[in-house]
Amino acid sequence: MGTLWGLLQLFLLSLLLAVPSAISGDPAPALNDDVLGLIVFKADLHDPSSALTSWAEDDDSPCNWAGVWCNPRTGRVTELVLEGLSLNGKIGRGLALLQSLRKLSLARNNLTGTISHDLALLKSLKIVDLSGNRLSGSIPAEFFERCSSLRVLSLAHNAFEGQIPESLSSCLTLTDLNLSSNFLSSELPDGIWSLTGLHTLDLSRNSLVGAIPPGVKALGYLHTLDLSGNRFSGSIPDDIGECLTLRTLNLGDNGFSGVLPDSMQQLSALNSMRVHRNRLNGEIPSWIGGLKALGTLDISSNAFSGEIPDMIGELALLRRLNLSSNQLIGKIPDGLKNCQNLSHVDFSRNGLIGKVPSWMFGSGSLSSSRLSEMVKGEILPSAPGSGTVEFLDLSLNNLSGGLPSEIGFSPKLAVLNVSGNSLGPNIPATIGELMVLQILDLSRNQFGGSIPSKLGKCSSLTTLSLSHNRLTGPIPSDLGNLSELQILDLSVNNLSGQIPQQLGNLSYLHFLNISGNNFQGDLPAFGIFSKLSPLDFAGNPSLCVSRLNKSCPPVLPKPIVLNPNSTSVSSSPASGTTTATSAIRHKKIILSISTLVAISAAAAIIIGVIAVTVLNLRVRSSSPTFMHPPLDSLSGSPSTDGTVGAAGAYGKLIMFSGEGDFSAGAHALLNKDCELGRGGFGTVYRTVLRDGCPVAIKKLTVSSLVKSQEDFEKEVRKLGKIHHPNLVQLLGYYWTPQLQLLIYEYVSGGSLYTLLHEEQNGNCFTWSERFDIILGIAKGLEHLHQSCRPPMIHYNLKSSNILVDGRTREAKVADFGLAKLLPMLDRYVLSSKIQSALGYMAPEFACRSVKINEKCDVYGFGVLVLEVVTGKRPVEYMEDDVVVLIDGVRRALDEGRIADWVDGRMGGKFPTEEVVPVVKLGLICTSQLPSNRPAMGEVVHILELIRGPADSREEL
Repeated sequence: MGTLWGLLQLFLLSLLLAVPSAISGDPAPALNDDVLGLIVFKADLHDPSSALTSWAEDDDSPCNWAGVWCNPRTGRVTELVLEGLSLNGKIGRGLALLQSLRKLSLARNNLTGTISHDLALLKSLKIVDLSGNRLSGSIPAEFFERCSSLRVLSLAHNAFEGQIPESLSSCLTLTDLNLSSNFLSSELPDGIWSLTGLHTLDLSRNSLVGAIPPGVKALGYLHTLDLSGNRFSGSIPDDIGECLTLRTLNLGDNGFSGVLPDSMQQLSALNSMRVHRNRLNGEIPSWIGGLKALGTLDISSNAFSGEIPDMIGELALLRRLNLSSNQLIGKIPDGLKNCQNLSHVDFSRNGLIGKVPSWMFGSGSLSSSRLSEMVKGEILPSAPGSGTVEFLDLSLNNLSGGLPSEIGFSPKLAVLNVSGNSLGPNIPATIGELMVLQILDLSRNQFGGSIPSKLGKCSSLTTLSLSHNRLTGPIPSDLGNLSELQILDLSVNNLSGQIPQQLGNLSYLHFLNISGNNFQGDLPAFGIFSKLSPLDFAGNPSLCVSRLNKSCPPVLPKPIVLNPNSTSVSSSPASGTTTATSAIRHKKIILSISTLVAISAAAAIIIGVIAVTVLNLRVRSSSPTFMHPPLDSLSGSPSTDGTVGAAGAYGKLIMFSGEGDFSAGAHALLNKDCELGRGGFGTVYRTVLRDGCPVAIKKLTVSSLVKSQEDFEKEVRKLGKIHHPNLVQLLGYYWTPQLQLLIYEYVSGGSLYTLLHEEQNGNCFTWSERFDIILGIAKGLEHLHQSCRPPMIHYNLKSSNILVDGRTREAKVADFGLAKLLPMLDRYVLSSKIQSALGYMAPEFACRSVKINEKCDVYGFGVLVLEVVTGKRPVEYMEDDVVVLIDGVRRALDEGRIADWVDGRMGGKFPTEEVVPVVKLGLICTSQLPSNRPAMGEVVHILELIRGPADSREEL
């Protein structure tokens, strides 16, 4: 009866929608019109969390249903709020019956399709929030043609594309419009400024182009204007200063040029001004000091020149100041010490000179100070007890003199980085008073004397880097008290004595480099010491290593130093240089470890291919011959049980979002023109759903190795639940015993391999884009390793399995979890099937005694890092030689010529202070011992430390 009643309701709805009087409001609508409309709306949804179980079709009123609010007088539905419920499906026609609906919020779900035209029929609708879904296509112009009562509209964080409709100018009652984070690519419509009642206009993070049309001054009530993250060009409109109520202005990440308009000095209510990452020039106007309400000023990554005006010191409410990456000269104004509310300052990457003022150590509420890459100067001591700074970066300058002992009076200091200077002569013992200090980087300075034992009191310390100094004496045993320590780098000093046993008890310590010193005695054989590679303790002639059955190791290569903010690529002391030269002379005689691993991997792959071939032949010879199901069956709509139309006997099509309506699915699988690529698991084709949404279909070619249907569907459904911006989403699957299809979201940009190695005249990645790709891959793998239960190992990490979004240039990891679809195989067979690209395979694949875990992905990630930085393949075959990327990069790093290996297509436009530590991190990830490789969560953390605050870097 329930099914018949549901069909009857659908029939009645079609009648109601077809008769104008039924929705015009002339006759009083029946009370259960709202019940009918909501039940039909629910029928188009998939409710995985059962949030809508209270919606019963037999109820007379929906007013007690979840997410539904009614007018107590009339009993009609006035609000429908279903936020963050993971609802899948489309916004159907049922809502058109809710004629008293005033607020509709379906934000933060997984809805697809586009906006229903029927919503425009709801004359009472005032608030519409559809943000945070997967809605796509163009925004229908009809939606704005009947918007006489609409006040708030948010379509943010979806996949809408194309133009902003001209009909938008008809919505004269709009006060808040948010179309941010979509793929809109048109110019601004001329009528945009006719919406004179707007308080908020947010069009950020799209691909909008062209100049800003004149007339913005008409928005007399505008409080927030955010046009950031687009491709706007030309100058900032001269009349923008006539928006006198403007409080928040964000024009960052565009192509604006010219100077800041003088009219902006009239914006007395402006609280936040962000024009970062544009092409603005000229001097910073002194009238900025007259914007007394200003709390945030970010003009970073432009071409501003001249000195910093003293008037900025008069901004009493200023909290965040970012002037980095410009062409500013002169000194830091003394008046800034009067900005008692200042919490974050960044002057890095300019041409400033003079002494570092004491207030940068923390005065008032200051918590973050950055002044890297200054020409020269000294550090002034701070007043005792005044330190409030939490993040202090003075790296990569020519600072001389001493590090003031008053640094110990900064009780909130969590990060201190003064690497890459000429500071000395000794490390202040007062640093040991910093109880919340987490990161201390004093590397590449001229510090001498001994390591203060009081550093062992910094109980929160996770990273300690003292490398490339002149330190002497032993390692204080008190460092064994640093229970949170993860990274300890003491390389290239003059330290001596025996290695403290206490360091082996630090359970979180995963990176230790003591190379390039004068340590004696035997290296301990437990804890972190048992996991060290020879590179980690090289250059200590008197150090003995019993576990290697060597009384003392021979001459070894210079160490790899993980220093997230280092800039120097100078060679090691004479002994290290001699070692590197000797290694080069004998490279034709002595094979490197990586070369031996590559040879072993190649042999394993050959054996595996033979094994898989034999398995396939045996299975096929013992199985009866079946015809593939008619592929035309994929073009029908799925029935309720998941089978495909009349072809249900042939196969089963499941779409996790409830959609399975293909318009060209069968055609695509037979059409070579639709083929995107081939891999170890199968061939990938592009096709589209009937609503126009493109998808990618992987036709598996491992049919004889695939598990049973039950196990296959169980694993695939697990994969379908994994959602992350840096992972390609699995949308559904198709099953028969002889044919299995996986249906993925379509990523338009192609594979990283193609973009790096096969596009001759394509767009070259900038350094910023390369860094984002590396970080995106790391975040995707971190999600697989740490958020999935049990952790999911990719196994098949390589550049052809990394896709790059054509619009956002965001990296997405593909083909994860596919190894789970196969039965348990010998690791040689597995490695030959899915680790087919020589150079990415971790060495433990060739060793039966080593457990395969997430660290094999870390190895592949490390190779990818080097591939992205250099633009070279992991293994390249020359006329008379084989070049292994890891070996070449490591040798170049040892010889201080890493810049020669950076991809030349960037034209030399890359920050050495980021490239070098990223390369070092890649080499750390490719350590021969799995235990020496960091976890992906730690990799993400290190990468974020390397880059630092997002707004302080140049677009390179």
